[in-house]
Amino acid sequence: MPLVKIEIIEGKTNDYKNAVLEGVHQALVNSLGIPDSDRFGRLYELPFNNFEYPPDRSMNVTIIEITMFKGRSLKAKRDLYQSIVNILGKNPGIDGQDIMIILNEPPLENWGVRGGKPASEVDFDFDIDV
Repeated sequence: MPLVKIEIIEGKTNDYKNAVLEGVHQALVNSLGIPDSDRFGRLYELPFNNFEYPPDRSMNVTIIEITMFKGRSLKAKRDLYQSIVNILGKNPGIDGQDIMIILNEPPLENWGVRGGKPASEVDFDFDIDV
């Protein structure tokens, strides 16, 4: 049940924004094996003057924060990073240098899910340890 937060500079088309949301989700499905229906994505557009980034990046700079359950291996995380860059490189055409990905992994007991239960007490229908 990863929670995805994406920040971009405002002014992109709806097709562009949908491709970013869908691309990140598809990378999570491919790399971590989450169910396709497990979608918690948010895309924030910031005005140009509210978004600082290094001068060697383009206006397509994209910050992706993923908060997810602890337990994924370094290999799974590497696969996720590469999958996001590859998918977004194809559609909507974001250069990999313009993508920054940050993973946050709070312990399972810090997630309240499925009617207010700690995630550490819930049997999920997908593997966390990949």
